[in-house]
Order: sequence, then structure tokens, then C-alpha cells
Amino acid sequence: MRHLNSSGKLGRSSGHYRSMLRNLSCSLLQTGRIKITLAKAQRLRPIVEPFITRAKKDTVAYRRLVFDRLRNRLLVTKLFDEIGPYYKERPGGYLQILKCGFRSGDKASMAFIQFVDWHTHQKALRKK
Repeated sequence: MRHLNSSGKLGRSSGHYRSMLRNLSCSLLQTGRIKITLAKAQRLRPIVEPFITRAKKDTVAYRRLVFDRLRNRLLVTKLFDEIGPYYKERPGGYLQILKCGFRSGDKASMAFIQFVDWHTHQKALRKK
């Protein structure tokens, strides 16, 4: 029975699906904006937003929990030192998905997933 299994794995094995989402999460946190298919963007948002929520309160336990999911020490440092304090006052909704047409090869719907106020955030980081 398929009770409570509505999302699926996008046609991949479970290990490949987990590693794909981990790599996409790392890319998003590193660059602030990535272009992927709409289905992947919709699966990625509920994974990355709790990281930012945890990064707003800098504790050792939260750092270890996020590192356990990301496995990238530099990104955990960036998340807790730059991204978390930037969104300290925001109660939620840190990411936005912007549809951007279709891929030319297979007509898959594409989208940008980026941080809210991404341009403002990048300008603030450049001034530091």
C-alpha cells in the first residue's frame, strides 16, 4: 500500500534521490540561485528551508544536525555565519521558485529557485 507516499523519487533509486537532493542543497546554499526542473525545485524547498530556520539560532547541536545532512563544513559555516543572521527577523519562506519556461531538449518545465531578496543579499555580502 502507498499510504503517505505521495511525493515519489523522481524516477531514481532512493540513494540516488538522497544524494541528488544533498548536491542540489549544497549548490543552492553556495550560489544562492540555481536553475533546475520545477519538480526538483518543489522537492528541494522543504529540505533547505529548515536548514535556514536552524541557522537563525547558532548552537552546536544545530550545526551538527545540519552537517549531518549536508556533509560540507564550509557550507555549514556559511549558513550559520552569513545566511542565518540575514534572515533572523523573517518568520519563514526563505526561498522562492520562479518558473522560467521549458527546456529545449525534452520540454521539461524549468524554474529558478533562489533566496528571497537574493539581489539585496548579494549586495550586502559584497560590501563586507
